[in-house]
Amino acid sequence: MAKTIAVSNEVYDLLAKSKLPHESFSDVIRRSLRRGMRLSDIAGSRTVSGEEWERVDEAFRRQRKLDEDRRRGLLGRSGARV
Repeated sequence: MAKTIAVSNEVYDLLAKSKLPHESFSDVIRRSLRRGMRLSDIAGSRTVSGEEWERVDEAFRRQRKLDEDRRRGLLGRSGARV
């Protein structure tokens, strides 16, 4: 027996992005609850726009810079690699 539930537009969008072509929304919810959502669940599904990907890529670049600055601070300015 099917039940009707209400979800916010934001949750609907997340479910729609996670949905594989052969899946129902019930399948997406079941899969998500069983193992948790991961970035790999939507990788390759063309759900991330080029603009969104640029924001993610920029966040990774900033984090790498922060990590490098911290490493240099911990090891001294010589930048010797460990």
